[in-house]
Amino acid sequence: MEIKKADFVISAVKPEQYPDDKRLEIAFVGRSNAGKSSLINTLTNRKKLAKTSSTPGKTRLVNFFIINDDFYFVDLPGYGYAKVSKAEKSNWSKVIESYLVDREPLRKVVLLVDCRHKPTQDDVSMYKWIKHYSYEPIVVATKIDKISNNEISKNLKVIKETLGMDSGEKIMKFSSLKKRGIEELLEAMF
Repeated sequence: MEIKKADFVISAVKPEQYPDDKRLEIAFVGRSNAGKSSLINTLTNRKKLAKTSSTPGKTRLVNFFIINDDFYFVDLPGYGYAKVSKAEKSNWSKVIESYLVDREPLRKVVLLVDCRHKPTQDDVSMYKWIKHYSYEPIVVATKIDKISNNEISKNLKVIKETLGMDSGEKIMKFSSLKKRGIEELLEAMF
């Protein structure tokens, strides 16, 4: 799979605003600051397609990007960010759950976890949700450039154990900074 064209379509607040053209969708989920926007920018080779920030919790809407005029990448709000109100967290949860449960064109869900940290209970719940709804789990360990190769191996084991992944399931390693893992991830998604 080669991405030749990528364009922002809409930041949607409610389902009525989602694209209605029945193109397939691949959703990206993860904690705030797990690197969803950076990953989308790296996959599409566009530096500012998805908005990135050093401040977690910036993605608050459901963002749709059309890829090769054929399908969508969908950047969902990050979860688990502590510096927002309980009401806002609850609203984000409803938006994410509504999209994931009710969105018919959704075909794949990519779960991003920061390889430097043990997955949170929210990450575990999301992984279980992906499996419960019969999606093939694609787990991506981001920010691998920020730790040593020895630490990566140890941390991947912790991630796999914490999420409760089956022995045959793989974790994709990804670095937006070093552009590592692009081909493998694209292959896993298609």
